[in-house]
Amino acid sequence: MADSIASEFIPFRFRVGFYADEAGSQLVCRGSFSEVSGLEATTTAKTLKEGGRNWGEIQLSGPTTFAPVILKRGFTEVGDLWTWFDALTRQANYGVRYTGLIEVFHPSRAFDDTPDFKWWLYQVLPTKFKGPDLSATATQVAIEELHLVHEGFVLERRS
Repeated sequence: MADSIASEFIPFRFRVGFYADEAGSQLVCRGSFSEVSGLEATTTAKTLKEGGRNWGEIQLSGPTTFAPVILKRGFTEVGDLWTWFDALTRQANYGVRYTGLIEVFHPSRAFDDTPDFKWWLYQVLPTKFKGPDLSATATQVAIEELHLVHEGFVLERRS
């Protein structure tokens, strides 16, 4: 799998898997990436003005939105990431969504199946797939960027 090859390269410290179920037991595809960004949630505050209250306003929690997660410089031996993106775009299977798992490993250890912490992403949908610029003299990765939108995430720390 991608883990054996990716563990030979220092920059890959994030293993990303996609599962057909929320429990994370039906692995569809997995890859290793050197950069993950966009783990961000923003809650909009709602202002409530109360009559007779002249000092300030009441702030209530409004809807929460999630930023797209961007995976950069990745490697996978399984072509299912492209198959998934292709099914959504060219084949118009818009409902194919997976649960994502981002595992973060300490830089001094190889992939030893004990990540320092995990981010679970729910109802993941890929929105952009960017392959590398192909050059016979360059040593580039198989996936330059993968953009994902989702409907929420949860942090799981190692116990």
